[in-house]
Amino acid sequence: GLPQYATDGSAGLDLRACIEEPLNVASRETVLIPTGLAIHIKDNNMAATILPRSGLGHKHGLVLGNLVGLIDSDYQGQLFVSCWNRSDKDYTINRGDRIAQMVFVPVIQAQFEVVEEFNNSERGEGGFGHSGVA
Repeated sequence: GLPQYATDGSAGLDLRACIEEPLNVASRETVLIPTGLAIHIKDNNMAATILPRSGLGHKHGLVLGNLVGLIDSDYQGQLFVSCWNRSDKDYTINRGDRIAQMVFVPVIQAQFEVVEEFNNSERGEGGFGHSGVA
């Protein structure tokens, strides 16, 4: 069936494994799993992200092989999920298992301008922990 939001407050739609047989994902193995869902967003002001499901990662060590998937608005085709078993134990994915979630996000395409120098800001070039942790 069509993907669904689990609750009224859900940001992500569950993506399910569209496989015929159970798939064993060995420890440290990465597999590409079809979802059976093809999309074409078409709106240049939108994109979709494929994100891990927190329970799979925390409880079973199954995360996305590419960490985050980005689906451009002009992509047309089936969605696949790269799953990486980072645990020491094998994990079995069954047909219909919820393996990831998809969140639609607005897109703003930046316009760039070449400049000789920047006006100084308070932060300047400070990065990578410059603002502290507290």
